[in-house]
Amino acid sequence: MKRPPARPRDTHATRAAHDTSAAAYWSLDPSAQLERLATTAAGLSAAESSRRLASGGPNTLVSHRRANALTLFLRQLRSPMVLILLAATAVSAAVHEPVDASIIVLIIMGSAGLGFYQEYRAESGVRGLLSHVTLTTTAMRDGRSVRLPAADVVPGDIVLLSAGSLVPADGIVIESLDCTVDEAALTGETFPVLKGAAPVPADTPLAGRTNAVFLGTTVRSGSAKAVVVATGAATAFGGIAARLDERAPETDFARGIRHFGLLLSQTMLVLVTIVFAINVALHRPALEALLFSVALAVGLTPQLLPAIVSVNVASGAKRMAAAGVIVRRLEAIQNLGSMDVLCTDKTGTLTEGTVNLAGACDASGQPSDTVAAAAWQNAKLQTGLPNPLDEAILQSAPPAAGDAVKLGEIPYDFSRRRLSVVVAASGKTAGAGGRMITKGALESVLEVCAAVRSAGGATAPLDAAARAGIDALFTGWSGQGSRVLGLASADVPAKPAYTRDDELGMVFEGFLLFDDPPKADARAVLDSLEALGVAIKIITGDNRLVAAHVAGAVGMAATPVVTGDELDRLPHAALLRIVDRTAIFAEVDPNQKERLIQALRRTGHVVGYMGDGINDAPSLHAADVAISVDTAVDVAREAADFVLLKRDLSVLRHGIELGRQTFANTLKYIFVTTSANFGNMFSMAFASLFLSFLPLLPAQILLNNFLTDMPALAIARDRVDPELVARPQHWDVRFIRNFMIVFGLVSSVFDALTFGLLIGVLHAAAPTFRTGWFIESALTELVILLVMRTRRPFFRSRPGRVLLGASLAVAAVVILLPYSPLAADLGFVPLPAPLLAALAALTTLYLAANEIAKRLFYARLGGAQAR
Repeated sequence: MKRPPARPRDTHATRAAHDTSAAAYWSLDPSAQLERLATTAAGLSAAESSRRLASGGPNTLVSHRRANALTLFLRQLRSPMVLILLAATAVSAAVHEPVDASIIVLIIMGSAGLGFYQEYRAESGVRGLLSHVTLTTTAMRDGRSVRLPAADVVPGDIVLLSAGSLVPADGIVIESLDCTVDEAALTGETFPVLKGAAPVPADTPLAGRTNAVFLGTTVRSGSAKAVVVATGAATAFGGIAARLDERAPETDFARGIRHFGLLLSQTMLVLVTIVFAINVALHRPALEALLFSVALAVGLTPQLLPAIVSVNVASGAKRMAAAGVIVRRLEAIQNLGSMDVLCTDKTGTLTEGTVNLAGACDASGQPSDTVAAAAWQNAKLQTGLPNPLDEAILQSAPPAAGDAVKLGEIPYDFSRRRLSVVVAASGKTAGAGGRMITKGALESVLEVCAAVRSAGGATAPLDAAARAGIDALFTGWSGQGSRVLGLASADVPAKPAYTRDDELGMVFEGFLLFDDPPKADARAVLDSLEALGVAIKIITGDNRLVAAHVAGAVGMAATPVVTGDELDRLPHAALLRIVDRTAIFAEVDPNQKERLIQALRRTGHVVGYMGDGINDAPSLHAADVAISVDTAVDVAREAADFVLLKRDLSVLRHGIELGRQTFANTLKYIFVTTSANFGNMFSMAFASLFLSFLPLLPAQILLNNFLTDMPALAIARDRVDPELVARPQHWDVRFIRNFMIVFGLVSSVFDALTFGLLIGVLHAAAPTFRTGWFIESALTELVILLVMRTRRPFFRSRPGRVLLGASLAVAAVVILLPYSPLAADLGFVPLPAPLLAALAALTTLYLAANEIAKRLFYARLGGAQAR
């Protein structure tokens, strides 16, 4: 689902949903609800669902903040200084100098148009990428279950829910089998709510409506069938969200950029206000001084920073998509580059993810066709969330499994860690009862067993000796890397429904062994991640012996294995001490996973978590970087910042590299902008104090800014030096502030040399001075872009072809402008060849000076990252 929402459209379907809501739909029994919605338990027809979709609109929460073309263009003009400049220009046009005013407006519109084009293209591209991970749901159409986009769900649809499903709309349960729903996102209730079909009173608050399911909640266990009552903005979630602030929480990177831009803009605004006051005090025309001061502020602030960031992250998202990584939240790209710890389960990442049934053995460890047949029936007849273990069982040929009729089911949940089905042999009468077959984690299965079956078929008490034998077999197989489940059975009487309370006094039948071999390239991939400064931690629900075996097989450093039971006994301070030096956590539940991730974050790490199951959702929410795969359950995929199209750490490694490249290219623009603009700010303010004329006209300031920003838009595809990708990168405003001061002062020194050449040596008149300084200022800013894009000597780090080509093209335009037909309107005059040669020499010296300053600056900081 997409959020935040807008208010619902006043369509027939929406009005019907509100009418239903007003009638307290949770107080109606299922049959009355079906009649009210003109539907049946078999669902709607395709034709009727299409009609309702056309009438009521898609089941989406559409943000009214989503930028259309006009909004996006106006966003480029929302800077207060731009608005002030436009107002001042309008006054100027009404009083005098309409040509100058027109030029200023054209330059502002050109800059806004450039930013608009880049942001619009970036946003359109990202929307296309997100279409690859559209949420889907299962619904009844024409009497059969079909998979369809959640956006196509309409009131009256019958949706089928199982563990791991995101509820696609508000509805009423008409059938339920041990279905529990996590409603924390909507009600704040910590524990899942058991859902049934029984109506509740009309005055029941939302949290107590046990027969209703709501958009945005998650099925934790069991299964249910529900009829959709309300969709989109007419849902409870939509109604609440419409009254809330819709802006998503800022990432650290976004907050840093905003604070930096605000600080820089405020500083410049204060200083330029001082310049305006001084110019007025020197009895210069107030309107001209106002235009100059405001143009100075606009020209020196990083106006294109939002566009540059958008272009960089969108370009990074496209390159990551080509590498098999879909970016669901652009702001997370920087966090991916900063990630220094990755927590993951072993299955499918360190192992092949192709689970095979290696054996079915009786309680003595001997192969057993009886155990295999019972396991096959359990896997075949269960209706919960599909999983690799059941698929592996079903792919094996069941010896003499026989025909069976399903009488009931107790679905899997993460507290019991077992699944039971009740079967009866084909042909048995309905009242004869049946056989309950239970499989699950060995310890969980043994909890409900009172006896054990011998190889001859007889049963014996599950005493200490029998338990010791079972434990010994389990330990041996686990140490060899096999995952071991237990299987038990019991005869049960006929009942309308079976619950977990019926799992008692069972007979332990035997073991199921599963193998999932380590990936051949796992060791190499882990080494490459370690080289990138990313530590891997295994957090798994499997037992400690299997986890240790897999870790050793892929070459992870041997560390003590910490189990979930041990975690529960650790106080918070002790956990913070051991979480860094422990690489394997086994036998952990979802809450313990979340606690581990929070502990890692508190120790200063940027933590990524990779998961694909419903039990991974809390951990995905807690992590700085949430990673899932396109085959994950809905709740995991929706919680993810990144979705891998292939479950492979090598794909993720490439994504980390691209994330760091994106961050590095964003910082390049910030470095160039701060150093050049900070220096020019002081130079302009200083020059305006002793010159009898304005050092640059307002239109010339804006044109300079517009031209030199054009190559910066090509930074998104610039080459990045390997050392900037080798380690995690972080945002550091103090580092940027120091960079701004040092290289801004270098820029001001060369501006002063230019002033000395133009005034002290050549005694240049105002037009010549402005033309010369315009050329020098633009060329030095282009030079600083090529020099400061790398920490290496600039000639040892090749810029991207587009960046280099754009820089050379703009340099040519700058030099030719004084000789063009536009020169007179822009206030330029042709310069003599000796002056051009002198300006070229100053630019060359400026390049050399920045190279020296760059070497000293980074040497003094010890090569510290901008963090």
